[in-house]
Amino acid sequence: MSLLSPERARAPGSPADASVHADEIAAELLGLLHRNAPAEEFAARLAGVEALPDAVQRKPGLVELVRMAMALRNRLEVHEQRERGMLAVIESAQDLSSRLDLNGLLKAIVGRARHLMGSHLCWLTIYDAASGEFQVVVADGAISERTGKMTAARNLGVAGIVMSTRLPFFTPDYLHDNRFAHDPVLDDTFRAEGVAALVGAPLMCDDNVIGLLFVADRYHRTHTAINVSILCTLATHAAVAINNAKAFAEAAAALEHADLARGELERHVRDVQGAAEAHEQLTSLLAKGASLGALCQSVAQLLDGSVLVLDEACEVIGRGRAPGYAGTAADAYAPHDAHSAALARALRESRQAGRSVVAYSTQGELCRVIAVLGGSEVLGAVLLFRREELRDVSLRTFERSSSVIGIVLLSQERVEAGKSREVSALLRTLVSPRQDEPALTRDRAERFGLDLSQPLSLTVVEMAQPRPGFWSRRLRAGAPAWDHVTDEIDGALVIACAATRAQDAVEALSAFARRELGDAYRGVLSRPVRSAAEMPAVYAALRRALPVLGRLGMRGCIVGQNEMALYSVLFETHDEGSLHAFLDATIGALTSHDRKRGSELTATLLAYFDCNQNAKTTAVRMGIHVNTVRQRLASVEELLGHWGSASRALEIHMALRLWSLGMAQPRPQDEPG
Repeated sequence: MSLLSPERARAPGSPADASVHADEIAAELLGLLHRNAPAEEFAARLAGVEALPDAVQRKPGLVELVRMAMALRNRLEVHEQRERGMLAVIESAQDLSSRLDLNGLLKAIVGRARHLMGSHLCWLTIYDAASGEFQVVVADGAISERTGKMTAARNLGVAGIVMSTRLPFFTPDYLHDNRFAHDPVLDDTFRAEGVAALVGAPLMCDDNVIGLLFVADRYHRTHTAINVSILCTLATHAAVAINNAKAFAEAAAALEHADLARGELERHVRDVQGAAEAHEQLTSLLAKGASLGALCQSVAQLLDGSVLVLDEACEVIGRGRAPGYAGTAADAYAPHDAHSAALARALRESRQAGRSVVAYSTQGELCRVIAVLGGSEVLGAVLLFRREELRDVSLRTFERSSSVIGIVLLSQERVEAGKSREVSALLRTLVSPRQDEPALTRDRAERFGLDLSQPLSLTVVEMAQPRPGFWSRRLRAGAPAWDHVTDEIDGALVIACAATRAQDAVEALSAFARRELGDAYRGVLSRPVRSAAEMPAVYAALRRALPVLGRLGMRGCIVGQNEMALYSVLFETHDEGSLHAFLDATIGALTSHDRKRGSELTATLLAYFDCNQNAKTTAVRMGIHVNTVRQRLASVEELLGHWGSASRALEIHMALRLWSLGMAQPRPQDEPG
């Protein structure tokens, strides 16, 4: 039994016993202090000593001894509490220097604050300047989910007091404390959480409150100054952590920005170097006299795409493709396809701005175009097909390449112009009444593959588009298989070639004209010209025949001179109305009957005249029975009357010839010439 138990305290004793009791009580108090007994045991011992009889000697001394032990115990508890606080502060400081994870560090601070204060819950808020509110970022010990999502206005609740005073604030009963303005939403959250006592400490940075650290209990409680001080220290650590995190984030952002800037600078340097190398490569090719195809291939390889060079008529005159480039839009290009309007609009913009323009997008590829200029004239265009848009430096390389291509086109045009001048001089010499010395003309013709000792053929073509000079260049560039010279003379396309190649020339020229002009052309092919001296007269006759073709309404064809001889003599001075009146008066009844009945009386009568008025030969030519021919001729005589006289037959035959050349059809409004 303890000497300080109530039973021992009531037992009488001698003074010697009191001395013994004092020694035993001191030893027992030391034991309690040694095992860190709770305050309740010390209180029980004090009650036991105070219950001793007053007769017991040294009773006041024993009471004082127990009270001293209790004070010592309390002092040790305070020291332990301070030690725990210091350890928590040290651990937080160590975390500051060892942790880079802001969220993890704040969780550790909140957990230590709750454990050190012995509180039910703890949370940390950070001030959001955009919303003007404190928002919870970390919470520990919360029951309600709403607690971890709380927001507090800077002028309400404990947050308002701390913001204004920049000092910690304590309340033993938050919900009933009238020292501050309450936030109804926040009060509801605290009711759901059961919060009673609350302590808030500011997170300070340069005299600004950037956040708040709270500990709360679900009962009324009063905190010591040391607890509040430690809480403020932890709040300071949290503020340092937040500032460090911001500094780390800014440093990381600055480093990333520096890396991006360095990368961009490196790319720019590479682009500039690439542009310089590209310029040097193109200049070197130009200096070496590289062909247009070689330049196109070089540009395509530099820009990783497909390149087309177009002439004035948007025809492809050069192309190139980068190795490995799989785009097909360049191969699908055609001068008059669905993208021609967009291309024409982009070329106008390019000429006005002097820069390249994106014309259209097709098959996943962008078509960028730039006009190639030679002085004030348009020489053509350069088209670049790529799957991605060009960077600025690559764009300048493309635009610079157009200048190099323009130089090549100007050089080719200069060479072509020189050749054209020689060809023009030769043709003008041949068709001019005042010809040069025959030997000089013969030598000049031989350079172009013409042998003036052999019969020649001359062709004159009139075109709707007033650019025969351009078409003559296009025709020469086509390099047909027949030897010829061609150029513009007096607004018409003139072609001279060997008579033996005349038919090849007409077929090639007709195919070219149909492809480029449709039916907006007409021409006359001369009979064989046996000597150069006959050329001026033949040329004059062909020029006289062209207006006759116009009056006859002929287009989209090249007619032989022999076919035009009679018409030229008879109708060169007549207008088209007179010719139609002549036809109507002569064979109008036949053509009208054919249109209404679907018969072939007009064609049968023309074949009859062409077969020397032989019915059997006419039947064979038309593939019908001879009796059918005779029946048709009888119908013709009923419609036209007697036509057996020579003058009447000649007049009808002439009308039939004009009808066969197309005079029976209305003249189109857009005929050439």
